[in-house]
Amino acid sequence: MFSLEDKVALITGSSRGIGRAIAEAMASAGAKVVISSRKGEVCDKVAAGIRDAGGEAIAVPCNVSDRDQIQSLVDATLKQWGKIDVLVCNAAVNPHFGSSMEISEEAYDKIMSTNVKNVLWLCRAVIPQMAERKDGAVIIVSSIAGFKGTRRLGTYAISKAADMQMTRNLAMEWGHENVRVNCIAPGLVRTDFARALWEDPENHAKALAAYPLGRLGEPDDVAGAAVFLAAKAASWITGQTLVVDGGTSAAGGQYS
Repeated sequence: MFSLEDKVALITGSSRGIGRAIAEAMASAGAKVVISSRKGEVCDKVAAGIRDAGGEAIAVPCNVSDRDQIQSLVDATLKQWGKIDVLVCNAAVNPHFGSSMEISEEAYDKIMSTNVKNVLWLCRAVIPQMAERKDGAVIIVSSIAGFKGTRRLGTYAISKAADMQMTRNLAMEWGHENVRVNCIAPGLVRTDFARALWEDPENHAKALAAYPLGRLGEPDDVAGAAVFLAAKAASWITGQTLVVDGGTSAAGGQYS
């Protein structure tokens, strides 16, 4: 039910943090994985680690803010393995940590373009070949920030709410071709990307108090959910957002 044997999984933003954990978990479940982020040297290192552990992996650098690079990423994967069974859209940016009233137009455009528009372009490049085979799973990594108001993550939160709606739309558009599209909304996970949140002592203390499990998330906590959504075990699940947040949303905790 949870095997990904003979599956090809393309994971963006997979050289570190949540994306890397997802790639390593999918490789452990039997998938051939594509490691991708902007820095090729780091991608090579992660892919080599997976191969050393007995898995199959290649590295294809890609800046997801560049549509041509997105297409090159997809083309390289298809050239290597002939198909993409699982797409994980994990790469995201947040160049502004503060009030929505103070964000620059450049930062706003970068967030919305990378986190929303280019996720759609990647899906458009990958989903049709899934539909041809009547089999595919797309996972978009969002955030619980997309569910609630936030003082310092306003535009990022907007982009993550948009990712949830994109998930529902794509699930409706492609379900008849047996392509499933789901979303994961993590809480505060100890990654470099979220360092500004969990390294702040005051915010860290508030987060711990708001999480019923009494700890922040780790990348592997999200990776297991991704393997589940990619596998046969989730074959009748589409259009959903799976919250992985240590219970803080159920407790009404404030994200930031």
